[in-house]
Parts: sequence; C-alpha cells; structure tokens
Amino acid sequence: MKNRGVHLQYSFQHGGQQGAEVQNPLFDLLSALRERGSIQHAARALGASYRHVWGALKHWQEVLGEPLVTWSQGQPARLTPFAERLLWAETRARARLTPHIEALRAELERVLDEALDGSQQLLTLYASHDMALPLLRERASAERRLHIELKFAGSLDALRALAEGHCTVAGFHVPPLTQGAHVFARGLKPLLKPGRHKLIGCTRRMQGLMVARGNPLQLRDITGLADGRARFVQRQPGSGTRLLTDHLFALHGVDPQRPSDGCALIEDSHVAVAAAIASGVADAGVGIEAAASAFGLDFVPLIEEDYFLVCLADRLEHPAVQQLLHVLREPSLASALGELPGYTAAHCGEILSLTRALPWWNFRRRKPAAEPARPPARAEASISEER
Repeated sequence: MKNRGVHLQYSFQHGGQQGAEVQNPLFDLLSALRERGSIQHAARALGASYRHVWGALKHWQEVLGEPLVTWSQGQPARLTPFAERLLWAETRARARLTPHIEALRAELERVLDEALDGSQQLLTLYASHDMALPLLRERASAERRLHIELKFAGSLDALRALAEGHCTVAGFHVPPLTQGAHVFARGLKPLLKPGRHKLIGCTRRMQGLMVARGNPLQLRDITGLADGRARFVQRQPGSGTRLLTDHLFALHGVDPQRPSDGCALIEDSHVAVAAAIASGVADAGVGIEAAASAFGLDFVPLIEEDYFLVCLADRLEHPAVQQLLHVLREPSLASALGELPGYTAAHCGEILSLTRALPWWNFRRRKPAAEPARPPARAEASISEER
C-alpha cells in the first residue's frame, strides 16, 4: 500500500468563506458526481472539461488504490461504497472541526489586517457553539474594526474561562423557564453571580430533534427516544445542549441511558451532530434548526432558548465591549439573524440582570427550619426496639 499523507494549504483571496469550507479537488469531484450522476454533468458543475474530470478521477483512483465510481450503459454514475464512506467521513471530520477552522481563519485574517493596518481592537470570546456568532464576528470586523477572537467551548467551560480571566466575554444558552430548572441551576449558579456579572442579550433560537430526512422513525418529541430504538448522538458533558437534554429527559421521565444504548457517539457541536445523522451513523440528536437545515435533515421543534453573552460588570465600559454592543444593536444584524433558520433577535445588545433574564433563579436563602422537639427518652427507646 502506498504511503499517503494529508497536506493542508490556505490562500488569501477576495471574498470570505464560512463554516468548515476547506476546498479539496477530490471531495469536490466526488460531491459533484454524487449530485449530478454523470461525469459530463459533474464537469459542467465544476466548470471543467469532461477530459479533465475523467483524468482527475483516474488519478485519484491510482492515489487511493480503490475504485471510486461504478456505472453501466444507460445508468447514472454511482459512487462506490468506498467513495461514499470516504466522502461522509470527510464531511463529518470537517463538521467536527468547524469551530477550530473558523477560529483559524479568523486569526489569519486578523494577522493580515494587522500587517496592513493594525487599527483593529481585539475582544476574546469563549462561547458555546452557535451558528450566528461567526456572522457577528464578520460584522464586527467590517463595521467596527473589532476583531472577535472566537473560541468555541461548552457553556460551562466558557463561563469557567471568563471566571479564570481567559476571555473578556463568554457565551451560553438557557431556555426562558420560570420554574423546574434544577439542571440549569446546578450548572450555572456556581459560575454566575448577581451584581458581578452582566448579561448581554444576543439571540433566541429553536432547539429540537434533528432526524434523517422523512423522519423514518416518526419521532415527535423527546419521549420518542425512551424505547431505545433511535441511535441517539449526545453532546459533550458541560455543553449547554447537554444540560438542555438532561433537563428534557428529567421533565418527561426518559431514562438518559436508554437513548444511548445503541449509540455511544458524542459530538462537540451542532453541525457535528447533524453530520453524524446525515451520514447514517446516528438517527437523532438534539440541536439547533439551522444545523439541521444545513445538512438537509428534518427537524422536530422542542423548545426555544435564549443565547446570552456575559461579562464582568466592570468590563461593560471597555472600548471593545462597547463596540460589540454597537454591533449587536444594529438593525441590520437583527435582519441577518432572521435569515438563519430558527433564529430571532431577542434583546439584542440589551444589558440584562441575572434575575431579570433568568426568572427561575432564586437567590434568596431559605431560613433553616426549626428542629423538631426531641421525644422523651422512653419513647426513643420504644422506637429503637420497634426497628
């Protein structure tokens, strides 16, 4: 078997990229063949000649040592099982790496801008994975000369990073519950303190079950996972979506072990969960509607949630935070958010107190209950003898 390696490159060009777009001629070719069903139509889609695509196909088959396409006269060209597995594996790998690819791309853009001008302000943001934040980062750079160094982490990890001084702003999400939010209280109370932290309204988004197109298992709500038929892909512990999933399981009496019986898969982002379902290695997962839409999945809405940014109260007047607030309050941002499936602007750029934004949060300590009067010694002995 030939020794094969992966070589990565990047280039500076006009226009921008989003998500996990990393061009590779092999996967561009395989995608076009699968979508178009013939070399001729694939060549047209790629803007290349039939001869070029045919030559490229032969080249990649020699490099990989495996056939990539099968066809017979009068029938559309089909990817071989090996080519299908390769294409889906690459798609899932890119989906897993989306947050890191976006961060690397933004950092390289900042380096280029710094070399050309050097006037951008810098704001470090650790945040739970969200598909609107790259849009916010692009607008901040273009409109306010503000570079947002965006690093995705679970909600709890992002808040810990804020507490430890690794970032200026953190991002987390929670549904607007008025009661019964014990899972969120346990996770969030140690990391957020009234008066010390200030929330910044950002977006409201829909979370639900992402399922294969056509919803073959006919899942209608979270209770559909209780019988263990669906291979359920979980989010990592400490993520806001994992907290939400645990909350929904507890609310509807679903054993959290049952949905995972047939699938021990854990992913770190909404797009990675969606890619796992689209590739057929899982049947369902909790995630945002925008991720389901990006992979052509069906979506079963479950609950809306608020996505908040948070900083220390004494950092609100920091120039970079002020620029961020200006970007959040622009009407054009609210309009752009409305184009993302399942998103709306909610209190965008508004400074919120913890008690206002999280009505289920009761900070008042209960007075300890008075101790009951001790029974007479004789009665204690009787009770002991009965036991």
